[in-house]
Amino acid sequence: MDKRFINLVDLTEQQAIAILETPADKLADPYYRYIAASHLVNFSTEQSIAALMVALENTEDRPENQAVRRKAAEILGRLQAAPALTSLHSCLQGDDFYVVENAVWAIGEIGTKNVDILEDIAKLLDKPGQSYRVIIRALAKLNYTAALSQIRQFVDSEDEMIRSAAVTTVCRFSGDYSQMSRVVMLQSVNVNARRSSIQDLIDAKYYQAIPLIARCPVSLVFRLRAVRMLANAGIPAGEIAFAEIEPILDRIIGDRPDDLDLVYEYDQLPSLEFAINELYEIDGGRCYLASKTLLESYKDEAPDALLAIYEKSAYKDSSAHYHVIKLLGWLKYAPAFDLLIESLHNQEPQFQKSRTAAAIALGEIGDKRAIAELKVCLKTRLWDLKYGSLMVLAKLGDNSGCEILAQDEDLLVQKKAASLKAATIL
Repeated sequence: MDKRFINLVDLTEQQAIAILETPADKLADPYYRYIAASHLVNFSTEQSIAALMVALENTEDRPENQAVRRKAAEILGRLQAAPALTSLHSCLQGDDFYVVENAVWAIGEIGTKNVDILEDIAKLLDKPGQSYRVIIRALAKLNYTAALSQIRQFVDSEDEMIRSAAVTTVCRFSGDYSQMSRVVMLQSVNVNARRSSIQDLIDAKYYQAIPLIARCPVSLVFRLRAVRMLANAGIPAGEIAFAEIEPILDRIIGDRPDDLDLVYEYDQLPSLEFAINELYEIDGGRCYLASKTLLESYKDEAPDALLAIYEKSAYKDSSAHYHVIKLLGWLKYAPAFDLLIESLHNQEPQFQKSRTAAAIALGEIGDKRAIAELKVCLKTRLWDLKYGSLMVLAKLGDNSGCEILAQDEDLLVQKKAASLKAATIL
């Protein structure tokens, strides 16, 4: 964060409101108002919502004010502030693309049955240059089936993400899911199209796609969230059984590059340095190709190189951190034991997925000193860490977690504990 804003990190609600209400020319930096608006996401009160609404309704045509309006619309949506619907509705006719986009998204988050609002959102589909994917998804979330014919015009869009949302919504509104295969763009070279496809498959509750989602080369977070949401909807409804998805979940949490359908390939073997630098990429497809290359072509050199890059910068980059931790386990690099234990207990939010990665890595190394540390993780609130810890404890010969988590609040953890317990009885 910019050092100019460091004193804004711990704002109280009243301080944030006061900054938001201060004219930009009276502040040391006009973008302080943007920071204040962002901070109000922490306060779902009448006062904060009112201040955000005033900011949203301020149409002063200055770049910093437009940025504040966009953020205000977003925060009102995150707060699900129903009193803001009128203010958000008024933004739909505006000229600022991003204010309109955020207002549509916010209305979708808040929810409404007001036909005037719904119709005005639908009309945006006939207006050039709009964020059609956001509009279509909002109409779907609001269940505005009257917009079906307007949405149909986008089912053949050249934009993969718009087309995916349109096909999904038409299938849902019409009840005809025969075209859902067109939504499965999990091998697109466009990482955003892959991520969007996964979201649309979740929205459609398209359970048939679970095995394909599991093999999609995007970050573990996207795949795990998708399968978890589909499972939590499908298992209670009797649409799918835990036994069907258990091996899929296990593979996702294990997260080996060989279990993914990679969309990239190298035309020649890259250098060790290049492969390691690829672990920092935002596109998970590139990270997993690099991991595969390190495992297959640099098995002897990789451990020292990974530790060196960890010490230099990977310890503070969430993507690289995750892949380094996982690779050290796959390489069965026993000297990394202490580092893996440290990562297992890392409480910083950005490294949450690295905790499960560390659990899996400890299982790969096979040092039974990890058992006591893994048992501590059974008490966490992170469902994937509990699930992964159960897997690893069983691998290390300890099944006590099955009893500890037998009545866990998370459905998938509870089912995994029961499955492992049943396996020990057999």
